[in-house]
Amino acid sequence: MKVLAAMSGGVDSAVAAARAVDAGHDVVGVHLALSRMPGTLRTGSRGCCTIEDSMDAQRAANMIGIPYYVWDFSERFKLDVVDDFVAEYTAGRTPNPCMRCNEKIKFAALLEKAVALGFDAVATGHYASIVTDVDGNKELHRASAWAKDQSYVLGVLTKEQIDHSMFPLGATPSKAEVRAEAAARGFTVAQKPDSHDICFIPDGDTRGWLADRVGAEQGEIVDRTGAVIGSHEGAHAFTVGQRKGLNIGFPSDDGKPRFVLEVRPKDNTVVVGPKEALDIAEIAGSKFSWAGKAPQDATVPFDCDVQIRAHSDPVPAVARVTVVDGKKGVSVQQLVITPHEPLNGVAPGQTAVVYVGTRVLGQCTIDTTTSALPIPVPAL
Repeated sequence: MKVLAAMSGGVDSAVAAARAVDAGHDVVGVHLALSRMPGTLRTGSRGCCTIEDSMDAQRAANMIGIPYYVWDFSERFKLDVVDDFVAEYTAGRTPNPCMRCNEKIKFAALLEKAVALGFDAVATGHYASIVTDVDGNKELHRASAWAKDQSYVLGVLTKEQIDHSMFPLGATPSKAEVRAEAAARGFTVAQKPDSHDICFIPDGDTRGWLADRVGAEQGEIVDRTGAVIGSHEGAHAFTVGQRKGLNIGFPSDDGKPRFVLEVRPKDNTVVVGPKEALDIAEIAGSKFSWAGKAPQDATVPFDCDVQIRAHSDPVPAVARVTVVDGKKGVSVQQLVITPHEPLNGVAPGQTAVVYVGTRVLGQCTIDTTTSALPIPVPAL
């Protein structure tokens, strides 16, 4: 096949591109420039997509012997990932920019351009697998090495995108084996640290970065009954599950610490309460998709596992699609997921990925959560 290899400048994408060549495909390497003003050097393992990363990708492509290009996707990245990140926090939600980048950039904008140019597939260094079922349908599955599995961040892929995707590292037992292979091939990135944190906030100061763009406005901190117990300098600085930085000044009635349970941007209010109230009995989202062939009738409850973070364990659950009244009385469908045991610290804006066995069935962006702990009735 004619394959476009997305080369980030890291060890995984370099080895993935080399393996695609070894498999006999006609491969072209491409690096995505996602910032108009990238830093010259990374800070250890923080961030990605810098000038240094582009140079690392080019060196790997030269060693593999494939053509190499840099494509400017900075405007799309700003609109679809950075601006979306700010808008979600402004709306009191906790977004996952890596999910948005995979959805909007790497497997939408990139794949769209690749197909238009005549490529059959896009290959990346993600640790995930594509399996073809008995009817010829392609399915997205976990990688063989669960410790490195990255299928969660690919849960946003659609059937059409999976049909044009390739993950050469999916069957690799460990990252150590990939690094050893890179060293054997002479790649200079063989021991390069993995990137982490949000790539467009390389110093890791998300609160400060948001404050510069959203601004600060004083608001109230309330308990679950609505009683005002403190104030804050900007709701965007708080996330569900946060304990530090509340500055309430006095203990709760039972003497236990309080945690952020909800952020309400419309009235600039932060709701706090006991740790037990972070246990979530049900989640739901209207923005959902199926990763490959959809269930025959998703309105019938079905058994599954749900994963709410990239590195969390899957939790057995029951899921179903229901119809609810949306804005202005318009009916909308939503995916409702009920875990067998409560989930902890789930926030609207996070992504819930649904699995059946090792297969990624689909995902939803969480709109609402239902606490497993009833709200106390205030005393008269």
